[in-house]
Amino acid sequence: MATTTFSGPVVSTNGFTGDVTGDVVGAVKVPTYTVATAPSAATAGAGTVVYVSDGAAGSVILAFSDGTNWKRSDTGGTISAS
Repeated sequence: MATTTFSGPVVSTNGFTGDVTGDVVGAVKVPTYTVATAPSAATAGAGTVVYVSDGAAGSVILAFSDGTNWKRSDTGGTISAS
């Protein structure tokens, strides 16, 4: 696969694959869901990160997929709206 260097914002309508090399500079935006609208953690795949607006007992939290469940980034517990 070829390597390409960009000097401005890069947008993908179908996601990115592969490894990120070098430094990520600036803000990283992840998709936003509620507990009810979050995709299957198994389908998303282990290591996927999302922002869940009500996943920490009703409060916001970053969550990651362990391949089975969405886990809270602060406690490792499964996300829950209540």
